[in-house]
Amino acid sequence: MADRKVFHDSVTPLPQQEGIAPAGLIVNAALPEQSDEKMTVLFSLAPPAHAQDDLEEKVARGETVPPEQIQMQYSANAEDLKALEAWLQDQGFEIEQTTADGTSVYARAKVSTIEKSLDVKMVRVTRDGITYTAAQNAPSLPADVGKSVHAIIGLQPFRHAHKHLRTCIPTHGNRAETGDAVAGPVTNVQNAPPYLVSEILRAYNADGLGVSGKGQTIAILIDTFPIDSDLQAFWQKNNVPVTLQQIQKINVKNVKDELLPIPEGEETLDASWASGIAPGANVRIYAAGSLAFVDLDRALDRIFQDLSSNPGMRQLSVSLGLGEMFMGGPDGEVKTQHQKFLKLAAAGVNVFVSTGDAGSNPDQTGHSTGQTPQAEYAASDPSVIGVGGTTLSLKANGTVARETGWSGSGGGRSIFFSAPPWQKANGNPLGSMRLVPDVSSAADPNKGAFLVFHGQVQQIGGTSWSAPMWAGFCALINEARSKAQKPPLPFLNPLIYPLIGSAAFRDVVGGSNGVFKAVAGYDLVTGIGVPNVRELIKALT
Repeated sequence: MADRKVFHDSVTPLPQQEGIAPAGLIVNAALPEQSDEKMTVLFSLAPPAHAQDDLEEKVARGETVPPEQIQMQYSANAEDLKALEAWLQDQGFEIEQTTADGTSVYARAKVSTIEKSLDVKMVRVTRDGITYTAAQNAPSLPADVGKSVHAIIGLQPFRHAHKHLRTCIPTHGNRAETGDAVAGPVTNVQNAPPYLVSEILRAYNADGLGVSGKGQTIAILIDTFPIDSDLQAFWQKNNVPVTLQQIQKINVKNVKDELLPIPEGEETLDASWASGIAPGANVRIYAAGSLAFVDLDRALDRIFQDLSSNPGMRQLSVSLGLGEMFMGGPDGEVKTQHQKFLKLAAAGVNVFVSTGDAGSNPDQTGHSTGQTPQAEYAASDPSVIGVGGTTLSLKANGTVARETGWSGSGGGRSIFFSAPPWQKANGNPLGSMRLVPDVSSAADPNKGAFLVFHGQVQQIGGTSWSAPMWAGFCALINEARSKAQKPPLPFLNPLIYPLIGSAAFRDVVGGSNGVFKAVAGYDLVTGIGVPNVRELIKALT
């Protein structure tokens, strides 16, 4: 047999025997008729190491590179790409898409073809009551074909991201009073949960600034679209001048909209609050079709592709994640997405990723406590801004009464990434690895956000609230920079870490997410703190 390159980090090895596998998975043999099923697989290619290193250094220095230049100078080897595509077609794969820089090849084939060509055994894996066809062992390619390939993504669809939102039953006396998760009457108690946009803007000194995000576009990565009438009801209740003409819906896989997942609230929260914070901005919702990594990767590729025609798209909200220990090794999905986040950061897109809602010890679902402290990916990627959560209480007059670290706020030390220069250079006392979160804002569902979902008022929270909130703040800052005749923000983290202790951030002291406590200075619950947006704009313009 010819030499083959094995991609160990692209899968989590499954036991050879049928039965219950680690993490509660149930493994069974595949049936003969399942061999005709089709799967889409991503072959991820790495650009030359020197090009990758050069781009990393530029981002760390706060430099930006035009998207067209990134595609040309940081692309995969053209001959290696050509050899891979020819081999895939010869094996019976249909190439659905190849990105312009040649780093992503999406190819579709029958399960039987995948088994034979990639030398894997496909089995049936059940997780949380849903059964998937998945690879039992690591895939491989002929060594000469897989020369530039570093990962093969999509062979274990039971591994996927999860959403970071928490629904709360509002308590007596709040705007929404009900005994159910969806709320009933609205009592209009000012400065009490569920908080309105105007109350959050005041809490973070973001009101009356003379900016609305005009000229900016906020991208949202999620699996499906919100219901238009829910957005309109939210805007009306919050008295924000947003219309449906400002919302663009991008169906990444080009399936019929009715085939997309049904709305679950995350898509509605993201779009409502991003547009509420920055009502002058446009919002582009990228519906990936699922939370499978291969679909999220395709959506990230599409967002980068769209930058040239949407130059104001300088902020992206992602309220998804998975504990790093469940991601496989560093050369699999983590490296694949890092390449995409790095390119976005280099192009001047600030990606705000929620850190999670299960505190310091998230399990594989992201909603319960596990045994081991860990950060969640993608918030731990050094090319994104990881957004943690707080518990925010307001006084009757709307000023902040108290703000502490939320018990559910994800945070910790990465096992994949070393501390970036901007963390090392600012008095980081917590070790040599990438730390999360970077920043925070309100997230506790018990002091949660106003939302309209399926026509009913809800009180909702999670770091899924804080991430789009920060994307909205970024749009306000970028408009202020435009008015000051300055270019849009480069990657934000190198600019804000030197502001620790300044008027631009309010340090959050008190509260714990399990293992870690919110203390003076940087901490693994709230990062460098919550924004004073007025002062942050002054510091960044």
